[in-house]
Amino acid sequence: MKTLFPWFALKGVSGIGNHLFKRLLDRFSSPSLVFEAPQEDLLQVKGITPRIVAAIKAHNIPEPVKKDFDLVMKKGYQIVTMSDPAYPFLLLQIPDPPPFLYVFGNLCNSIKNIAVVGSRNATSYGISITKRLCEELAALDFTIVSGMAVGIDTAAHTGALTGKGKTIAVLGSGLERVYPHKNLKLFHKIAEKGAVISEFPLLEAPEPHNFPIRNRIISGISLGTVIVEATQKSGSLITARLAAEQGREVFAVPGNINSFKSIGTHSLIKQGAKLVENTQDILEELSPLITDDSLNNKIKHKDKPEDKIAKPPSLSSEESLVFTGLGHYPVHIDDLSRKISMEPGKLSGILLKLELQGIVNQAPGKFFSTEISNT
Repeated sequence: MKTLFPWFALKGVSGIGNHLFKRLLDRFSSPSLVFEAPQEDLLQVKGITPRIVAAIKAHNIPEPVKKDFDLVMKKGYQIVTMSDPAYPFLLLQIPDPPPFLYVFGNLCNSIKNIAVVGSRNATSYGISITKRLCEELAALDFTIVSGMAVGIDTAAHTGALTGKGKTIAVLGSGLERVYPHKNLKLFHKIAEKGAVISEFPLLEAPEPHNFPIRNRIISGISLGTVIVEATQKSGSLITARLAAEQGREVFAVPGNINSFKSIGTHSLIKQGAKLVENTQDILEELSPLITDDSLNNKIKHKDKPEDKIAKPPSLSSEESLVFTGLGHYPVHIDDLSRKISMEPGKLSGILLKLELQGIVNQAPGKFFSTEISNT
């Protein structure tokens, strides 16, 4: 582990950010050789100034950096550097990859990663679609990447785990500052089947400015990014923009045209993002990027899911009418009443019965759907 200390030391030098760290590494191969390099050689690297050279030569390691390194040793977290074979290949291709990653779990260096992100205040529709997509993608050996936030991110990780696949969570805080805290159990589950990673020191708090920074890792580590439910100013749109800038595929799941939570995703579709109705839409775009005959064979023979919702058995004619009038996206009881021409009081009683049977879900505000949210 002593070989890692120069990485921490160089990252702690004032004036050296991710771009400059990468240039130094490209020129000198290792942080140790950077510290040993003559001043004239250092100055040949774009962005290096005499002040930065002086800071490198002074080699004064800030106390917080020393404490961070000691805590990593004590806790037994993995450190995966840019020169490590386990460092994600796709992440190395972005302009400003983190010099190293703090890792809890096992980081498998695969390119079969797909990012799935979206609203923290997700609807039951968004949660359901996300879980289904991620479960199916995980079954096809894709690793699901997300940010472990509540809402769509949590659904993405949960779907991957349900599909007995791997998932990677990218934090906007240090590994010792799990955020949100309510996802602490999920944090450990993810590490068992994949990895939780961060570029921030272990005790770094979840500061607001950290999240746009971490988003470039979510998109950078993935072949493509799927956005599920996003408002006009959603942070998920930052991830989508970064994915496009990094030359990665951008996907968007359409939603209710009357919902403000669909404004962001619909805007992406208008701008050229691939519209996603099922996993097939994602696989068709990504399969040419992956030389995997078994995957391509699965894609070729994968049937598209039926558009209709299978009707549960043993429903009365009126219950069947109500169930058929519902869909995956929540509908207000008044709209459903008009749609199927049923008196609201009677409809309310039937909906309650179907909800108790576990085949209909009620969301706040008297909205109903055929999808059950487990979050």
